[in-house]
Amino acid sequence: MNFTRWSARLPGTQRRTVAAQADQSADSVPAARGELADPAIADAPDDPDGTARTIDALSVHDLLGQVPAPVVVVQGPDHRIAYVNDAYAMAFGNRNCGTPARAALPELVELGLLPLMDQVQRSGKPRTVKARQVPSEPKHSYYTFTCTPIELAGNGGNGGNGRKDWKKEWKRDGKDSKDGRNGKKGDDRGVLVFAADVTDQVESAERLRASEARQREAAVTLQRSLLPQELEQPDDLRVAATYQPGGTEAAVGGDWYDVITLGAGRTALVIGDVMGRGVRAAAVMGQLRTAVRAYARLDLPPHEVLQLLDGLAAEIDASQIATCCYAVHDPNEGVLNYASAGHLPVLVRAADGTVTRAEEPTGPPLGTGGWLHTSGSVPFGEGATAVLYTDGLVERRDADIDDGVATLEHAFAGATGSPEIICDRLQRALGITADHDDDVAILVLQHPARTGHDAELFHNAALDLLGGTEAAPRARAFASGVLTSWRFPRELHDLGVLAASELVANSLQHGTPPMRLRLRRTDRRLVIEVTDGDEHLPRRRRAEPADESGRGISIVATIASSWGSRRTPGGGKAVWCEFALPSST
Repeated sequence: MNFTRWSARLPGTQRRTVAAQADQSADSVPAARGELADPAIADAPDDPDGTARTIDALSVHDLLGQVPAPVVVVQGPDHRIAYVNDAYAMAFGNRNCGTPARAALPELVELGLLPLMDQVQRSGKPRTVKARQVPSEPKHSYYTFTCTPIELAGNGGNGGNGRKDWKKEWKRDGKDSKDGRNGKKGDDRGVLVFAADVTDQVESAERLRASEARQREAAVTLQRSLLPQELEQPDDLRVAATYQPGGTEAAVGGDWYDVITLGAGRTALVIGDVMGRGVRAAAVMGQLRTAVRAYARLDLPPHEVLQLLDGLAAEIDASQIATCCYAVHDPNEGVLNYASAGHLPVLVRAADGTVTRAEEPTGPPLGTGGWLHTSGSVPFGEGATAVLYTDGLVERRDADIDDGVATLEHAFAGATGSPEIICDRLQRALGITADHDDDVAILVLQHPARTGHDAELFHNAALDLLGGTEAAPRARAFASGVLTSWRFPRELHDLGVLAASELVANSLQHGTPPMRLRLRRTDRRLVIEVTDGDEHLPRRRRAEPADESGRGISIVATIASSWGSRRTPGGGKAVWCEFALPSST
């Protein structure tokens, strides 16, 4: 067979391998001498005119015998062996020419290559199977097999590892035209099977995959360690969250969420997303999450918390921006107050199933600076459910993000059950799987409608104080009556009345009207709160023995489990304290 015509049939890699071998032999010939340096080529007989044979005049076996990759040539519909080079014999053992492949090439049969060889013969197009494992000693090897259709017309050349004529071999074995094969149409069609050893590449790829898996596991562990290990569970809310890392690479994302109890029954809920991926994004996320928890302790309005975060984000990394939504739930108000820094809208489903987007107001992402954020509110009464989420849940490359939010809104309208169940249902509805290409964080909160015995454990009572000398006695009498009706133990009753008296006295002395006393009980705590119109927050100080005032807050801080103060949205302040209830109460 002519080398140029034969090699043109080989696909890319195999053609380059054979050509490189031929070029190496050709390039080693000194032009002036016109001699072939390769012994296999140099030993080839000259043409009748006495000139040295060129590369085109070489037989196939002269070239394939030098190829370091295993090669076998088969002929006919039953793929009888026509040629096996030395490399194939070394890799898989000697093979007898003229024997059908099914009997003589078990390694190819086990790999399922015979049907592929049939297809190659019929279609005349080469086919390749990549990185197939072949048992060998001392270890398993991997080969990529390419089956190329060839024509074996005329002289078959020297077969059997380059030393035997395969046609003569058939005749000596009695397998000539009498068996009905040699003379049939299609015997001149053959298949050249080229095996490239890719064991090193496969093992390197496996080591790389194992290394990437370890790095990804470490990255996900880092990401999860920066998230809350256990969500705080407020008295008045049921809360659940989920985090799904995106993609399969080691880079971590910057998605985070948090639940922070603020005291007096109020709860802050946070979700955010640092743009980009990698350790830097995770580091920025960790700093922002820590800062949010610190700012939340100041009990500031949502927009003021975001204002502080905006400045901090610019200081951490001016090139890194993040989106964030900060919301506060107050069970006494029945609303969800929130502020958004470029984040996706909170979805709220009312008790009747109506879903509302909390879209306004919103500001630019954190780290951009120069923007005054504002707070908004959305009704959130008993029976309501809300979901906060990051863009990985709704953003797709082939669709507008508003379409994703609309899909989530539709899925959320029909997602019922506990917050944990809702998280799972929303992920399934939005098609979030383990191979999703972006991080996803979801935070679901419910304000359950309590009935029966549960309803008996949650009560509110309030008294407006008009000022004057009778305000303090009225407050003590009101607190005593309420705590008695709630059947608290005598010790807790007396401590509650004392705390209410001190808070009211402090408000009468330092505050301005309107003033109000509010008592609230849950299944875990008693909350006493006094509001007035003055914005100056009280602080605890050490009173000297001769001082006639300044001991009220110290007394409250001593007898209560915790206490605090905050400015109210309409102007003024609220001062509160909590008492933990005995488990049997």
